[in-house]
Amino acid sequence: MHVHILGICGTFMGGIALLARANGHKVTGQDTNVYPPMSTQLEEQGIKLIQGYDLGDLAKLCPDVVVIGNALSRGNEAVEYVLENGINYTSGAQWLAENVLHNRWVLAVAGTHGKTTTSSMLAWILEYAGLKPGFLIGGVPENFGLSARNGDLPFFVVEADEYDTAFFDKRSKFVHYHPRTLILNNLEFDHADIFDDLNAIKKQFHHLVRTVPRNGLIIYPSNSDSINDVLAMGCWSSTEKYSNTDTSEGWSYQIKQGSDSAVKYDGSSFNVYFNNKLQGMLIWELQGLHNIDNAMVAIAAARHAGVPVKYSLEALSQFKNVKRRMETKGVINGVTVYDDFAHHPTAIATTIDGLRRKVGEQQRIIAILEPRSNTMKMEIHNTTLPASLEQADDVYIYFADNNSSHFSDVISALGNKGHAYESIDTMLADILSSTKSGDHLLVMSNGAFAGIHQKLLDGLVG
Repeated sequence: MHVHILGICGTFMGGIALLARANGHKVTGQDTNVYPPMSTQLEEQGIKLIQGYDLGDLAKLCPDVVVIGNALSRGNEAVEYVLENGINYTSGAQWLAENVLHNRWVLAVAGTHGKTTTSSMLAWILEYAGLKPGFLIGGVPENFGLSARNGDLPFFVVEADEYDTAFFDKRSKFVHYHPRTLILNNLEFDHADIFDDLNAIKKQFHHLVRTVPRNGLIIYPSNSDSINDVLAMGCWSSTEKYSNTDTSEGWSYQIKQGSDSAVKYDGSSFNVYFNNKLQGMLIWELQGLHNIDNAMVAIAAARHAGVPVKYSLEALSQFKNVKRRMETKGVINGVTVYDDFAHHPTAIATTIDGLRRKVGEQQRIIAILEPRSNTMKMEIHNTTLPASLEQADDVYIYFADNNSSHFSDVISALGNKGHAYESIDTMLADILSSTKSGDHLLVMSNGAFAGIHQKLLDGLVG
């Protein structure tokens, strides 16, 4: 079968392409945003990519089915061509459910933050335990080098996104997945382009909870009011709590401040507890409280799949993180450049906090941000964004759409540390002129950011 994917370079749709190819289908795709790492791994797998949505290309291909990404809407020329010519079409989530997830033990990771990293941790734990899971993750885990694979039966790990499925299916993608093990990481307001308010998102999460069988397991943080609200709407499955404060029931951890402690304040080592009983210590390459949160729920989910905690700790001690999650792009003349996907105030705050805990108070953190998400562009986060950047020493914000005036309140609230730009070259020159050895340049965007990472490294050489 010839599967053609519209919007193929999105992290989710790129994963669908890899799975379809692994299932023996001919796979092609089109997109307007073709950039690494997704474009690279697709091309490495021999999948033909077409830049743009030219109808001539689509007409020549004559696919058996077109999988349409949720970034495409009515009015898109390729979408209109599919509809007008009666070509068989489906959504990525529906294709996944019907062709891959059927009769699998699905372990789904949902939440506003941490889905990609947690899914990667969970898949790696199962891999380390010899279970050879399938997975579809919204990023490229460095332990695997691919964002998706079929794996062996029965286990399949999926990053469960709450964004809508397609222009013809406005349910959240995750309602298609029917997990037996469900992680609810956290829940905040996001995706203001499709959700009116937090209650609308809670309703979709409740629909997800409704799909978990009675013999399934839901793992969640006990201190999340939003998730507690979701579960109060109805829950028919077993649950396990995770807490960073209460050790009496469920999962918890311990860190300490001070150089003499074996468990570290930056999260690079911590003790794991279940029902107040010590399960072991994890010493690993990652840091930050948010990554401890991710690890704890991944350990809990793996235990539900039959993996003893000691093997999860061994696996995570070898975990290499995910591309674009605090990924070190290079160190030039004592200056470190990082790439991170953070694009929500909470994620921005936790990312900076993790780096601050690692480098201490004496070294400078320069935050370089592109507010690119639809919710950011709608100014929904203007009131909370300044506080999320508080631990940075300087903040450079690039506005690709020349809309810096819409964020004047953010820049004002940041005071002397805030700098706004509509020219990436001007911003780049200012950053390089003020950077000194020992600085940490933390680039945060959910897009390509005009290749600024390499431009910074090239400029630091000069």
